Amino acid sequence: MARRLSKAFDRFSTIVALRAKLRGRGMSAFQLKEAPDVTVELRRSARARRLSLRVSSLDGRVTLTVPKGTPERVARAFAEEKARWLQDAVGRVALPVPVVIGAELPVEGRPHRIVAGAGRAARLGPGTIEAPPGREGPVIETLCKQIARNRLDTAVAGYASDLGRPYGRITLRDTRSRWGSCSSAGNLMFSWRLALAPAPVLRYVAAHEVAHLAHMDHSAAFWATCRALCPETDDHRGWLRTHGSRLHSYQFRTPD
Repeated sequence: MARRLSKAFDRFSTIVALRAKLRGRGMSAFQLKEAPDVTVELRRSARARRLSLRVSSLDGRVTLTVPKGTPERVARAFAEEKARWLQDAVGRVALPVPVVIGAELPVEGRPHRIVAGAGRAARLGPGTIEAPPGREGPVIETLCKQIARNRLDTAVAGYASDLGRPYGRITLRDTRSRWGSCSSAGNLMFSWRLALAPAPVLRYVAAHEVAHLAHMDHSAAFWATCRALCPETDDHRGWLRTHGSRLHSYQFRTPD
């Protein structure tokens, strides 16, 4: 019961925060009568030719896109027809997990309990992460970035050597839609949240982006190169499809 109440409170808090943010953007949102815990963000688009619903796999946000000029009552009725499907889809999305003392965070795929520690930086131990209370989120984020940087630098160097291709700089970002990218200049970008994934998954993403140094597409030749660098490519792609959204659920900083 306590867990259900906590989950409901988290949903309510998310709804309140979303409504405040949308008001600031001059947009609107509404709750479904048939599913009061689901908030729908209404987005009007001059490009839209029909009404469409989307549930973000990252944070469960529901967006209803409608052509400009569509009456709100029509938009609401459309969403209400899909209420049960929306409720199920939102319920499958992982709730945000604040990175605080007492929480559990995966590092390289292994669970670590966050505990209070002395000093100004986070320290990784066997099954624990020590962090200063009140600053645990930002300092653990810094730790994860350091881990990601070290692992990715090593993996990229190895795969690029195997492929015989040079590469440019490596940057880390907190991207939401992709785990990595490769520019035409050979610069590579990765999500630092890969530090949370099992190490072989991180190495697969490195191999994927290095393969783009030879093939700037997703052709059969690209996938052959990627699998030559990382034979378990298909397994690790599947892991990201299944568990990737969970990596984005960890909140290292208080949302604006």
